[in-house]
Amino acid sequence: MKIYINGRFYPKEKAVISVYDHGLLYGDGVFEGIRAYAGNIFKLREHIDRLYESARTIMLKIPIAKERLVQEVIKTVRANRLKDAYIRLVVTRGIGTLGLNPFKCGKPQIIIIADKIVLYPREFYEEGLAVVTVPTQRNLAEAVSPRVKSLNYLNNIFARIEANNAGVHEAIMLNSQGYVAECTGDNIFIVKKGVLKTPPLYVGVLEGITRDEIIAIAKRLGVEVQETVFTRHDVFNADECFLTGTAAEVIPVVRVDGRVVGTGKPGKLTRRFMAAFHQIVRTVGVQV
Repeated sequence: MKIYINGRFYPKEKAVISVYDHGLLYGDGVFEGIRAYAGNIFKLREHIDRLYESARTIMLKIPIAKERLVQEVIKTVRANRLKDAYIRLVVTRGIGTLGLNPFKCGKPQIIIIADKIVLYPREFYEEGLAVVTVPTQRNLAEAVSPRVKSLNYLNNIFARIEANNAGVHEAIMLNSQGYVAECTGDNIFIVKKGVLKTPPLYVGVLEGITRDEIIAIAKRLGVEVQETVFTRHDVFNADECFLTGTAAEVIPVVRVDGRVVGTGKPGKLTRRFMAAFHQIVRTVGVQV
């Protein structure tokens, strides 16, 4: 495997960064997870746009232009001779001191990893996933904004630990007001009486690339979409529920906190969204 760091490729075992990098010391940096399907990097430019927005929010200046970064991602996938891949694009603050001050850091570091990922077993896509709600609340936007895809993922990791302890693969996180926000690595949707609902961004939600694509698919299919607040009660009583994410794609949820959702099987609309999404991912994006 060849890892890209600051314009050069290194073997996996020699791909290293300084222990003084603020990305390592403080989680000071941003990242994107991106997928390639049959040589097509899905929504690459949209991911790059979101990366630059996250960086702007934390006042991290990415040292190369967007279009060049697009080409570097393509180059990394080609260097690893991959057609189907998971791409992790990371920008750290760079080498600094042991103090917190980010303005004492040098040049930001750009890291690109192209590998494979299997997040969930195939049977979960066919039969559905069980999830739980966890005590860990989603970060307040005024603290660490969920809209910034930062290297500081401890909030999500705490929730994932609680999911692991409960014997499930994913967890629903609520915000400080008790509204459903998102899962540890995925956005959440429910279907009620034919209406597709997902939490609005302001409740503490990452604006997922897959989330936005599902909303677009729903509109093309003539399905009403509401970005609206809802609680666990609404999830328990939904007709269907599913999660979306770059790694997860679209995955049905059939049990939440021990309650069966809908019929206990992946719902009709969920299956339509899954099929439509799988058709799109090979055509929308950038060819390797």
